[in-house]
Amino acid sequence: MADIGKSLRMRRLSAAGDGRYLFVPLDHSVSDGPVVPQARWNGLIRALVDGGADAVVVHKGRARTLAPEVLRHCGLVVHLSAGTRHAADPRAKVLVGDVEEALRLGADAVSVHVNLGSDTEHRQLSDLGAVAAACDAWNMPLLAMVYPRGPRIADPHDPAFLAHAVNIAADLGADLVKTSVTVPPDRMSEVVDSCPLPVLAAGGPPDGSDLIGYGTSLMLAGCRGLAVGRRIFSSPSPGSLTARLAAVVHAVETPAPHHPTIATGAA
Repeated sequence: MADIGKSLRMRRLSAAGDGRYLFVPLDHSVSDGPVVPQARWNGLIRALVDGGADAVVVHKGRARTLAPEVLRHCGLVVHLSAGTRHAADPRAKVLVGDVEEALRLGADAVSVHVNLGSDTEHRQLSDLGAVAAACDAWNMPLLAMVYPRGPRIADPHDPAFLAHAVNIAADLGADLVKTSVTVPPDRMSEVVDSCPLPVLAAGGPPDGSDLIGYGTSLMLAGCRGLAVGRRIFSSPSPGSLTARLAAVVHAVETPAPHHPTIATGAA
């Protein structure tokens, strides 16, 4: 079948084969600076893999430093968007890589970042659409990171805004979507129920409280995975924390999302 390449890659992104995902984004090194000292980089990657991360998210240059044997049981997502906190508009994102480069690096997926409400939203949406077309051509899974962030967003945790964000990812051709979390977290069920794609909840609790309980509540709300970066790589025991989160993602019984049937024809 024509999309067998995408099917195989999607299978690698969920190590347990259950369609659930624990991703560890490490692309912060472009936006904010190094995630760990260089001497600790290889040890961090090994701890994440041994802990049960389904995939790591890195930029193309970092992907070249990853030993193939280390990632034997962990997927690789190459992030194609970039921007730094030092820019005049820190919410602006530009493409700095493409799907063919990611394929040459052995990626299982690529990711693109869109900030809704930013001054450059139009360009970011255009980039997402263009990458989605390239992913279709190469049978490459696409993770869209779509967040309501910008001067025109009153409440970035509003379920209505987040439902809009995840459905943009679906409409423009993504296979997975990562977004912010509602307040309270159990209202993520409204976001999940609005979208045909697996929804991955980004980050940890904003008050720095219990990450495991937080992740459990999100999975119970119907999220199909978690994408946790900073709370893991800044932890004194990243491997242990990864293992605990992997148990949450792959063991919690999550409800199937409910997608209402749309009536057709005359009333």
